[in-house]
Amino acid sequence: MKCPYCGSKESEVVETRDSEDLETIRRRRSCTKCEKRYTTYERIENVNLVVIKNDGRREQFDRDKLKKGILRSCEKTKVSIEDVERIVTEIERELRGGDSVEVESKKIGQMVSSRLKKIDKIAYIRFSSVFKRFVDIEDFEKEVRKLIN
Repeated sequence: MKCPYCGSKESEVVETRDSEDLETIRRRRSCTKCEKRYTTYERIENVNLVVIKNDGRREQFDRDKLKKGILRSCEKTKVSIEDVERIVTEIERELRGGDSVEVESKKIGQMVSSRLKKIDKIAYIRFSSVFKRFVDIEDFEKEVRKLIN
């Protein structure tokens, strides 16, 4: 590790801590030459996930895009930012732990829907209306009837 102050390649690890999600390690280092301290982070390099869209196009999985879509569905509901972040983290972890680096957008939508359904019915209906491409009021009515029964 190269010291950001003097450029020396010699340092000692003074302290090591795991992050809360246990996916990053924080290390405090001390340069043996200039004796200044600095912080480095170590994380596993993730394999790029590819999302297969409904029309067959492929695009790289974008955690922020997923989060924005869920947040849009959760506006003015009781769903907290922490809940949304947890959902995104769970889904990403499940996708990365899967058998393939390619995943259909439909599967991601189903994963989000099932989690939102447990937390907030309004957020679920909003998300489903986009995910399932509701065309008219009858589509909404069918989905609401499923929730009631």
